Amino acid sequence: MLFFKRSTSKNLSDAELLQKYQEYQDNKILGELYERYISLTYGLCIKYLKDREESKDMVMHIFERLSQKLPEQKDIENFKSWLYTFARNECLMWLRKEKKMVYQDFFTESDEDGMENSMPLHLDNEGTEDKEQSLQLLEKGLENLDEEQRVCLKMFYLEKKSYQEITEFTGYELSKVKSYIQNGKRNLKIFMEKNASNNNNLWILMLLWLL
Repeated sequence: MLFFKRSTSKNLSDAELLQKYQEYQDNKILGELYERYISLTYGLCIKYLKDREESKDMVMHIFERLSQKLPEQKDIENFKSWLYTFARNECLMWLRKEKKMVYQDFFTESDEDGMENSMPLHLDNEGTEDKEQSLQLLEKGLENLDEEQRVCLKMFYLEKKSYQEITEFTGYELSKVKSYIQNGKRNLKIFMEKNASNNNNLWILMLLWLL
């Protein structure tokens, strides 16, 4: 995989190329430096994102982020190690963002009667720590459910499957699917009420109102 043209500076060390880039802020120089580790970066993206096309997009996104970050980053002793950590953090940030969007859908999607919740869930307005704690609690709550309830809830809200699709995939009767979803939501609400900490009670109450 080659995104950038090779230059005549191939004999320069990483530190020398980095110094040149920080001095001139020429993306051709940054491109050559990044090219040395682009396979490593792509492999790391595959490891975290599990998708080739998304990983290719992330490789280019990381390059763009480097052009913003590196000019002011003066304490890099080992560029390869620094890049690995930087790329990993970019992947994790993307995954957290996707997880936030997925669970936002969980609480704003139509309920089992086809009625949409009237109150939107504004995750971006909440503190980062509270959001993370609440999403972790939601994940634990899902894992605490009976298998049938957990499977149906995830398929209905997170995978956006219809009742019929869930029935065909699981083999459960249609009436059972509806029951598992209704009871699963109720049990999830009970779990979250019992386990919400004082720090994120306000946000948890908001989620529970939507259930």
